[in-house]
Amino acid sequence: MISLVPSWAHHYDEFWNTLRKRNLWFIKLRYGAAFMLAGFILSAEFILGFSLSAVQEVALLIITLSILLYNILLHYIRRYVKCAPDAFNPLHLALLQMGLDLAALFLLCYYTGSIESPLFMLFVFHMIIGSLILPGVIIYSVAVIMILLFSLMIYLEYFGILTHYSVNGLLDFPLYNNMAFISSYLTIFGFVILMCVVITNRIARELYKMEQELIESLNKLKSAEIEKQKYIMGVVHEIKTPLAAVQSYLDLILQKFLGPLNEKIEEKLKRSRARSLEAIALIDDVLKISRIKLLDELNLEELDLYKVVCELSEKQSVNAQKKAIRLNVVDTRTVKTKMNGDKFLLGIALSNLISNAIKYTGLNGAVEIEISGDNNKNIITVSDSGVGIPQEDIQKIFNDFYRASNIRNKNYNGTGLGLTIVRQIVHRHNGEISVASPSKLAAKSAPGAAFTIVLPVT
Repeated sequence: MISLVPSWAHHYDEFWNTLRKRNLWFIKLRYGAAFMLAGFILSAEFILGFSLSAVQEVALLIITLSILLYNILLHYIRRYVKCAPDAFNPLHLALLQMGLDLAALFLLCYYTGSIESPLFMLFVFHMIIGSLILPGVIIYSVAVIMILLFSLMIYLEYFGILTHYSVNGLLDFPLYNNMAFISSYLTIFGFVILMCVVITNRIARELYKMEQELIESLNKLKSAEIEKQKYIMGVVHEIKTPLAAVQSYLDLILQKFLGPLNEKIEEKLKRSRARSLEAIALIDDVLKISRIKLLDELNLEELDLYKVVCELSEKQSVNAQKKAIRLNVVDTRTVKTKMNGDKFLLGIALSNLISNAIKYTGLNGAVEIEISGDNNKNIITVSDSGVGIPQEDIQKIFNDFYRASNIRNKNYNGTGLGLTIVRQIVHRHNGEISVASPSKLAAKSAPGAAFTIVLPVT
């Protein structure tokens, strides 16, 4: 199999997607051309005043039917053509389409007058399209062969070797037997075809070159981003070590292993401990974000979503029991459809939502995790009867470092990065996340909030 794909495009998905779209577009256009041609044949005498012989009508109808049939076949084959550089791929399919179209166009021109046929302009159209898609060597070869074959057909008609078919009513006098007209016509025709191919192919090649340079630049930026994230993770992790040590010393002092404490000093130490906890939580969130950015590929596996949610709920049950919060998991799906996902990352996202719901819910409150959906999607909704989210904050709640206005001055630990992490993980799974407040568990003094995640099954 001849390789037509440039090396830079082997792993460039956008290149393949564009080729597949163009092939489909040409197939759809060919359906229209076939029906228009059939309409021309059937109505030429009545509308345009042309008359065709019986041989011409039969030949043109056979050609039209052949175009329609091979187009249906191409439409079917297209679905199974893989984007593999070393096998039959969309670029080979484009070349096959062009070859079949040129063969059909040669026959159409022959039976509609050859050099007298207005259909010759379609050769220019095909050469421009081919120059945008096919490599230079291939399209130049096709153009030269086409010019030679078209010239051969016209000269064979001139010398009487091939029968000439005229369209009565198109011209007042024949041109196929005029050598001066033939020579000038073919010279200009060949020049136009070659110039169109050269100019269009050069423009396409420059665009491909710019595209290649852009891809290389993007790859370099990607590598630089990976190195940056690794550096951030290393530096941040080193910062965490002394903070953890400070936390340990504060715990020793507050637990009074080193002796009794003055009330004022103890209060200051407790505040210092809370601040150090916030700093450590911030560091953990930064490390999580950096890890998500480094993980370009998800470790997909088949997941039982109900089982995953129950495991996460069990881990959070201790925190819920401390505040006498009712923590429930409800599965309302009629069909328990499994899904493909990264268990580790989804665990981080759902744990974050569940722990937030417990954190912002008061004593004797309620937190519910509901799983719903259908054969195409799974929906997870984490609802609580907590402090809720003001309406003016709803649109900003997923922004980096943003915290709702009703909790900023209250004693709630947080960095404002947790929901950012959740959103990134959900988007990595091609899902969507939204928030509403009040929730269905709302009370008069506790409107609560409900976070809903929609994940596709596959």
